[in-house]
Amino acid sequence: MYTMFIVNLTYKASFDIVEPHLEAHMAFVNKQYESGIFLASGKKIPRTGGVILSGVENRETLNNIMMQDPFILHGVADFEITEFVISRVSEHLKTTFSL
Repeated sequence: MYTMFIVNLTYKASFDIVEPHLEAHMAFVNKQYESGIFLASGKKIPRTGGVILSGVENRETLNNIMMQDPFILHGVADFEITEFVISRVSEHLKTTFSL
């Protein structure tokens, strides 16, 4: 059984208020990729926030990590974590994640 998480970031303010925190947020995101915490991420369309895919070991760890995001620290975004158990994946992902 392999559990993954989807983080749904939602801006609480207009993008002109969010934008000054973007560089610090991206440094945070890059650090999580380097640590193997984040597996994929991107902007929502329309640009109302973002989505992150994580394979971290548990929800509590991910929640604690997300509380360090400058978007959250500065109160310009909220996040919601959805946990799911992988039941089926493409052949490419089976190879990538050794499932």
